[in-house]
Amino acid sequence: MNNLVLAQATVDLNPGLAAIGYGLGAIGPGIGVGLIFAAVVNGTARQPEAQGKLLSLAWTTFAIVEVLALIGIVMFFLASA
Repeated sequence: MNNLVLAQATVDLNPGLAAIGYGLGAIGPGIGVGLIFAAVVNGTARQPEAQGKLLSLAWTTFAIVEVLALIGIVMFFLASA
């Protein structure tokens, strides 16, 4: 009888913990994107003729940083299942 009561009282915390983990994991790419485009604005202000090169480099690094966020969301769905 005691085992039956304990089996009904268990709660699956895995989806909640996965959501917290993804939220913490999304902080890194968010900060990274902010730093990337802040550097582009700063570099363009210092040397306006380099804007094209800076933007192309920024979009490339932006894509690389965003892959980290996409990997995080995939891991969230794997962990919460």
